[in-house]
Amino acid sequence: MAVYTTEIASETITSDNPIHQRLLRAYVLAAGWVHGDLLEVGCGEGRGIKLLLPSVSNYSAIDKIASVVEGLEKKYPSVKFKSGNIPPLPYPDNSFDCVVSFQVIEHIVDDHSFLKEISRVLRPNGQAFITTPNRPMSLSRNPWHEREYTSDELANLAKNYFSAVTMKGIAGNEKVMQYYERNKQSVKKLMRWDVLDLQHKLPAAVLRIPYELMNRLNRNKLKASADDLVASIHQEDYILSDQPNQSLDLFLMAKK
Repeated sequence: MAVYTTEIASETITSDNPIHQRLLRAYVLAAGWVHGDLLEVGCGEGRGIKLLLPSVSNYSAIDKIASVVEGLEKKYPSVKFKSGNIPPLPYPDNSFDCVVSFQVIEHIVDDHSFLKEISRVLRPNGQAFITTPNRPMSLSRNPWHEREYTSDELANLAKNYFSAVTMKGIAGNEKVMQYYERNKQSVKKLMRWDVLDLQHKLPAAVLRIPYELMNRLNRNKLKASADDLVASIHQEDYILSDQPNQSLDLFLMAKK
């Protein structure tokens, strides 16, 4: 089962390409660091499994969408999949050398328990790699997110559960930032209609359908006005940055 929403960007929808490539970059980076027994928390449609598999001895993954997990089990028979809501994580203490969790923590109600569970299942000196949107760079409220973080907020949260925390960011080159600025101006035009600031006042559940419709409309509009730019963005156009505050995504590297 494929999940074609703007929240879960698809590699097959051209207007999603800049977001897909941005999310893919985290896996490309992590492939150089992960090793041994790996757990992916929130694997989604398995965007990066084939990138990480060659780097590890054993790959385990969990996601809440059972139908997607069933499809991934057929595609990657060597990976040990589970489906279920998280936290908690259904694994014993000290089970993994590394954990990756990309674009997940912003969806979790109890983020403290989420990080505590990741630390628990890691072996001593194990490492976690976590990405999430950088709130100052977000263009509107995302009703699918429980919250978003600044670099300091996420680092301070992680320090409660890990012995060493390093904050990086995933930033974009000139091409990516050209797309970002076009997107920013387009969203600003759409937001002019929200004169009552309903995006910040209404319950998230009420906003999800209009958010999905407007987000898809906006991405299609950007593709129509700059098709070559949208289609040409590649994961290599995203850069691991030492300035997380100015990056599109936060990239947390945490050691147990």
